[in-house]
Amino acid sequence: MHKFGLFIGCLAAVLVAFTACKGDVANTGMSVLDKDDAIIVLADTFAFRSAIDSCDAIISQADSFLLGEIETDYGVLRASILTQLACPEGYHYPSGDQIRNLGLDSICLFMYYASWEGDENAPLAINAYMMDKKTFRYSGTYPTDLNISDYCTHEQSILTNHRIVVASEKLDSIQDANGNYIPMVRMRVNDDFADYFWAIQSFESQEKFNEQFKGIVLETSFGSSTILNISDIALGVYYHFEYEKTAGKDTMVHDMKAFYANSEVRTVNHLYYEDKQQLVESLQNDSDTYNYIIAPAGVYTRLSFPMKQIADSIIRHMRDPQSGDTIKRPYVNKAEVRVAVENKFTGSSSEIKRNDWLQPATQMLLIKEESMDRFFKKRELPTDTCALLGTLTQGTDSLGNAIYYYSYDLSDFIAGILHQLVDHKSGQKEIAPMLDMLLVPVTIKTSTTTNSATVVSSVRQQQTVSATKIRSAKNGMKLEIVYSGF
Repeated sequence: MHKFGLFIGCLAAVLVAFTACKGDVANTGMSVLDKDDAIIVLADTFAFRSAIDSCDAIISQADSFLLGEIETDYGVLRASILTQLACPEGYHYPSGDQIRNLGLDSICLFMYYASWEGDENAPLAINAYMMDKKTFRYSGTYPTDLNISDYCTHEQSILTNHRIVVASEKLDSIQDANGNYIPMVRMRVNDDFADYFWAIQSFESQEKFNEQFKGIVLETSFGSSTILNISDIALGVYYHFEYEKTAGKDTMVHDMKAFYANSEVRTVNHLYYEDKQQLVESLQNDSDTYNYIIAPAGVYTRLSFPMKQIADSIIRHMRDPQSGDTIKRPYVNKAEVRVAVENKFTGSSSEIKRNDWLQPATQMLLIKEESMDRFFKKRELPTDTCALLGTLTQGTDSLGNAIYYYSYDLSDFIAGILHQLVDHKSGQKEIAPMLDMLLVPVTIKTSTTTNSATVVSSVRQQQTVSATKIRSAKNGMKLEIVYSGF
């Protein structure tokens, strides 16, 4: 909180009844006392602009990954997965004088999906290939539009047959420790791939393992109605061996070793939106009334705030009308933007229509456009001078109807600009006329500090499917500011 923030907040509550709120920037609110000897408390409402924007791709840093194809009113999305497998460093298959007849039984590829979008009864066919051209660098960042052919020749599937999956059937489900069933897909690999992978007997390091086995590509060959949210991927190697348990008597042992696509390796989601440019153009036709944020399409909404106009208006009330000198130091108590959401679904599951599962994003980041690439590539956290995190919130309107919105406080953004102006020697400092910020859907992780406070520990661009329809700036969004000077 800025200096004297608590004092000013309390004072503002007392004086707000005497403060006029003006929609017209040219007629700002009046102070309650004379400027020469009293604190100024004012309120204003400023208009700003909004527009739809898009990017070619987002950075793939998800904890779960999409696989499949789905058609919606917001375009056709196709999703594939490229992943390395973690090397069990230091592991070796049983060996020694007492070990005999070590041999491979089979190798299976496993996928676990936490949920799905679309038609739960529509089939999709899954296939898998080796990444036989190159692999990922663990420290690298990879966009969702990377070229799969740079990593895979697609010469031969590693599966015995493509695997037909119906999301709701859960044929290979397993039960977790809490008794919940986790949907799983089990796919047996063919003999050629099994022999190749079994021949890899050295697990000295991840780097050397990646040289021998670069990774796997998972794709769907048909099905256009379902997307799976894949939570885990693993390759299980089933083998057997004999050893002499007692003199003259051998014992047969069957065992399995798993190779996981976990946080120790890189997994990248390849995402493709068919006719994305046409989608963006069609949404722009409606931009005077509504704007859209669509994930993982990389479709955002830009909010452009008139920062120079705001700063000039506030500073004008901090100056002596005769001399023009700044006699009050400005402070911003509140600068709220409320983004109204129009497409929150509240009906029962039996009433869900084609696009009702395209829910608004739970977390929405408002970030300076100029900071966008750096923020996600360097895995930064929200700060009051770069990005603000908003959570989908439910409220009620004047008629008692449910409304949904994100709320952002730009106080520190504006206060920083004001103090630059006031502290500059000449009393004037050139600032950009507009501040462009993007609404970006994100997923977050939280952690608990030593004093039991919950803090955001990571922010990533959302890779699950969502569509957020909001009111445009022309359709009612305003920036409401309460400020003071003393």
